[in-house]
Amino acid sequence: MTLGDSFTSALGAIIANKLRSALTMLGVVIGVGSVIAMIGIGEGTKKKSIESLEMMGSNMITVMPDWRRGGQNMGSNTGASLKMEDVDDLKKNVQSISLISGAVRGNKPVQFSGKSAQTTIMGVEPQMAIIRNATKMQSGAWFTLEDNAMQKQVAVLGYQVYDTLFGGNTAVGATIRIAGQNYDVVGVIDYKGGSGMMNPDDQIYIPLETAQKRLLGKRNLDQISVQVMDSTILLITQQQIEDTLAVKRKNASGESMFRVFNQGEMLQQVEDQTRLLSLLLAGIASVSLLVGGIGIMNIMLVSVTERTREIGLRKAIGAKRESILTQFLLESVAMCISGGVLGIVLGSLGVQIVARAMLVPPTVSVQSIVLAFGFSALVGIFFGLYPAMRASRLDPIEALRHE
Repeated sequence: MTLGDSFTSALGAIIANKLRSALTMLGVVIGVGSVIAMIGIGEGTKKKSIESLEMMGSNMITVMPDWRRGGQNMGSNTGASLKMEDVDDLKKNVQSISLISGAVRGNKPVQFSGKSAQTTIMGVEPQMAIIRNATKMQSGAWFTLEDNAMQKQVAVLGYQVYDTLFGGNTAVGATIRIAGQNYDVVGVIDYKGGSGMMNPDDQIYIPLETAQKRLLGKRNLDQISVQVMDSTILLITQQQIEDTLAVKRKNASGESMFRVFNQGEMLQQVEDQTRLLSLLLAGIASVSLLVGGIGIMNIMLVSVTERTREIGLRKAIGAKRESILTQFLLESVAMCISGGVLGIVLGSLGVQIVARAMLVPPTVSVQSIVLAFGFSALVGIFFGLYPAMRASRLDPIEALRHE
């Protein structure tokens, strides 16, 4: 019997028991579909997270005060805080810095014409617009260095705040109230599509001097944002920043009272975390594929028992062991591959649906399809091999006596 004859015979056996074959394939369909969906959702989440980080700025380094090292004496340790003098020191000592801005932040209520919102107020210098990739405006423009020096009460709105307060109407020139103080709106940043606690669309930017001395009352900085001239020197610049700040910002035991993060490190952390998440989800989904494989082995063993006389008759008229083994193995593989194809289709549809619900880009990679399809074929071979070998080893005389 040729391979083609074996395949035709295997296909005929599957079609002869449509319902049983369909129920047997169901485990493989669910398993493959789950693997495709989980990997796709994981990749979509990674892509969204990376886009959000890149949206925050390019070639960026962020310096934060490391309060965790302050201990009980944190409040009295001046080295635990960042100050404007640190910004000046970095400007003088780190030549690869293109732009730099100190920043303070706080959550405050905002009102306009009967509408209100609770949002993040960011006190920054105007160059923060370039550092944070926030130069594309829906209307108006950013405040100026003069506005900052004069402590003017002006504001640039993130798109979400603008939409909440103004609902698409003109905002530039209007006066909003932030924590009971009047601020003139000078600009609205175009929609960026961020999410989470640091969503750039859900922020209001005001001059740093105004925020420190009129609104938030903070003398120290909550962070320092830096744009580096070239992405290839991020690590070198980070080291120079750390060396410069370490001169003044150390505690009694010599530990640095600040943390420096570069954008490359943050991107790598996101990629590592989402990769682990994808592997975990795919591993969990693979369990259902394994269960489906066990179901196929069970049905194939039942099929061998039911067709014992048929196997005996075929052997009696000259069928070889290899032909019997090939036929039963092809039945198992055919069911797994068919289930795999259906699983790929359903998994791809699942990615589209779940991705829309989670607001992440749907991602179905060729690698995940090949992986799931190959795994389903291996499941068919692995779990179909024992029943096929058992069928091929049946003694023809004993098989013919089987009732």
